[in-house]
Amino acid sequence: MQRNKVISAHFGFLQPVRLVQVGTSHLSVGLMRGQQKYFREAGFEVWVVSSPGVRLNAAVADEGVQSCAVPIAREISGVSDLVSLWKLTRLMRRLRPTITNVSTPKAGLLAGIAAVLNRVPCRVYTLRGLRCETVRGWKRVCLLVAERLACRCAHRVICVSRSLREKGIALRIADPQKLVVLASGSSNGVDAERFAPTASRVREAAALRNTLGIPAGAPVVGFVGRFTRDKGLLELIDAYFKLRKRHPDLRLLLIGDFEDGDPISGDIRKRMQSDSQIVCTGAVGDPAPYYHVMDILALPTYREGFPNTVLEAQAAAKPVVTTRATGARDSIQDGITGILVPVTDVDSLVAAVSQLIQDPALARRLGNAGRERVRQDYRQDVIWKAIEAEFLFLLKAKGLPPPIALDDKSLSQLDSPINVASQ
Repeated sequence: MQRNKVISAHFGFLQPVRLVQVGTSHLSVGLMRGQQKYFREAGFEVWVVSSPGVRLNAAVADEGVQSCAVPIAREISGVSDLVSLWKLTRLMRRLRPTITNVSTPKAGLLAGIAAVLNRVPCRVYTLRGLRCETVRGWKRVCLLVAERLACRCAHRVICVSRSLREKGIALRIADPQKLVVLASGSSNGVDAERFAPTASRVREAAALRNTLGIPAGAPVVGFVGRFTRDKGLLELIDAYFKLRKRHPDLRLLLIGDFEDGDPISGDIRKRMQSDSQIVCTGAVGDPAPYYHVMDILALPTYREGFPNTVLEAQAAAKPVVTTRATGARDSIQDGITGILVPVTDVDSLVAAVSQLIQDPALARRLGNAGRERVRQDYRQDVIWKAIEAEFLFLLKAKGLPPPIALDDKSLSQLDSPINVASQ
């Protein structure tokens, strides 16, 4: 903790404003790209906690924050969950955070309970979606109870879209006054310039298209995300085969990995892997050039919080076809930046995608409008400042002082960040 002592000595106070951000998977850390560095430079001492993985390590290397790996299972796991709760409770006792910001259902519950047990003064739950929407029976009951408990553990619940807040109110997961949406929604915004259709990016995409074996003139429908049932992979594959009858050269570019939780059927998986015109890349470190291989992004999802992949596609000036599901319907403006279709409606999905393939001028118009909307409403600095304002409001309500921002010179005098393994 030498870095803390340097901060304390430099500014003459004993306790920094310690912010601990917790997610289930290390992939959830990637959803906060750039955010940790922003809060560090705003004067917070930032810790990031998740299951072990490359994204957790990258937060230390790229954003200058501190981290701790705590294995947390994504699915309901009995004894494993109790072990994770014990480790998170010990970690909170050791770190004594001023603010916790927990996200994803499992981390929201376990880290939320750990924060309450350790009397963390300011507790935030970032609600990124409601898994209970699309399950039935005992599992739905368990997930709904878990969400309600996670919300009870928090002083504030940040919903990443307006329709998600509406669904949360309908399911009575928390008092409506506790549920808030910041700015235009989204948990992290998007760096529009990272995905911009620059000349160099277009050249890179042309070379990538060649590497992937996609002919220069073939239309490409893309998908980025987890290969799960809830993401609408069944409908997407069915729509693709119907579209092939109208557009024989069509390619389907699938970026992501299969998951054990909420798996797709073996038949769909076999069809994805056996068709010569379906290109599966697996997970990629940087999806930016892949959006420029696509002509259209399709996300026939059953539920979302707020889909980051839609923001990324729009930042790349690509039109989007997605569903009217919770969260997804907030991500585009129907007929202006993309097209909304009913959930599980394959024929509507086929019609929307085919319309964009047949009318390139419409596709360009929607894509350009989407890029402009992202640049205006979903800038990362706007989202980060809104989250910071919530943190400062909670600190003030608890009678606690705000952090003191460090200038670049002061930051350079601090020790490099550390990575702490869980005990």
